[in-house]
Amino acid sequence: MSTFFRPIALVMGLLITAATASAQEHAPPVRVIALMTKALADHPGKEAAIIEVTYPPDGGDPVHRHNAHGFVYVLEGSIVMGVRGGESVTLKPGQLFYEGPDDIHTVGRNASATEPARFLVFLLKNSGEPILTPVP
Repeated sequence: MSTFFRPIALVMGLLITAATASAQEHAPPVRVIALMTKALADHPGKEAAIIEVTYPPDGGDPVHRHNAHGFVYVLEGSIVMGVRGGESVTLKPGQLFYEGPDDIHTVGRNASATEPARFLVFLLKNSGEPILTPVP
């Protein structure tokens, strides 16, 4: 590449990188609403938690774990779910997905680029533990 075009290519690369970062910063966030947490009296140290999650179009989660038994029930739209070592599945309203306390949730995203997706997650977990733990 000539010395004339090298600075132009560098500036174009920086502009593209900045535009991509800006678009990601302005993407609608995943919405999580805590619906209920209930201590399980007959299982000391355990609790049930129910959350409602809405993925915006093209939205999803980073790689994470729940350290819980997790049951996902799709209400609206279509989502793609998968855990490390398993196959990803696309779920539609009325379908379910399970992940165990040792699973790493590697895929959790909206299957649509134009419509939001909404689902419930029912978790059986240790009392006081976070709902989600990011995994690098």
